[in-house]
Amino acid sequence: MSEQVKTAVIGASGYSGMELLRLLLQHPNVEIVAVTSRQLAGKTLADEFPRFRGIGNADTLKFTAPDAQGIRDAGAEIAFLALPHGVSVEYAKPLLDLGLKVIDLSADFRLRDPQIYKEFYAHEHPAPELLKEAVYALPEIRAEEIKKARLIACPGCYPTSILLPLIPLLQGGLLKDDPIAVSSMSGASGGGRKESVPFLFCEVTNSLRSYSVPVHRHLSEIGQELNLAAGHRVPISFVPHLVPVHSGICTTIFATLRQGFEIEHVEEALQKAYGDKPFVRLLGRNKSADTKNVEGTNFCDIGWADDERADRLILMSAEDNIGKGAAGQAVQNMNLVCGFAETAGLLRV
Repeated sequence: MSEQVKTAVIGASGYSGMELLRLLLQHPNVEIVAVTSRQLAGKTLADEFPRFRGIGNADTLKFTAPDAQGIRDAGAEIAFLALPHGVSVEYAKPLLDLGLKVIDLSADFRLRDPQIYKEFYAHEHPAPELLKEAVYALPEIRAEEIKKARLIACPGCYPTSILLPLIPLLQGGLLKDDPIAVSSMSGASGGGRKESVPFLFCEVTNSLRSYSVPVHRHLSEIGQELNLAAGHRVPISFVPHLVPVHSGICTTIFATLRQGFEIEHVEEALQKAYGDKPFVRLLGRNKSADTKNVEGTNFCDIGWADDERADRLILMSAEDNIGKGAAGQAVQNMNLVCGFAETAGLLRV
């Protein structure tokens, strides 16, 4: 592609969509030519999001109702789908048929097996043939596949925080087959920008609670990717929690090293995997990741520790759920697809 790519954001009214717009408006190689939202049709970006006033074309670019042909006619080459789960699939196929590349932030194309999709999402997948084509786009793991893809499935926020610490260790055979336990905490923006009693200020503030126990939908893609990394089924328990902050994910993982491996081998495996990766910051042994250091960025910070008393390995990670866990990772994937610097438009702290 050229040094300037024309993009569209479909479903640009949610938290991930808003963060995506913020990043794209300031990206040196991007021109946003279309933004869609049925609710906001006719309003400019700056009307809905005053923080964008005076940035790029935010004062003049108007939301339109979503229409694949209209998006193509606007000149878009890449379409970002920032839509609810189950809705993205309605737009992906017509956009692909019109020659656009599609970067989806929802869960619609993350799973390879339509039966697992049905199990976790309670309905048949409307386009199972596209599941075979879609690339599960964790940039640090699948950069070469992403560069060639036309349908990119961005990982979920929780999965990103879990997969990045675990995949190199499973690929290297460092972990026993004992069940892995994961506890994750997320800010309230993970629930989406919608009216919902559990996410009201008075319900969230001064409160901490787990939810979707014992099966969260993200467990499906976590299991899929861990199994691929290990080459066999990886037993895992995952418990998410809602915390009274706007954004950020803090994840703690408990696993067991195989005999013959020590904590030094964990550091070596992580350094080998991520030492040259711009958005994974390895904190070191006994260093805890903190959401305040990644909020508003595309970084994932990872620390690790050896709990000798319990003979357990502890992995700790932090990311911004609407950054590295959604919009930032989507832009990182776009950079790979277009041949831009991987960090273009994303190195902000």
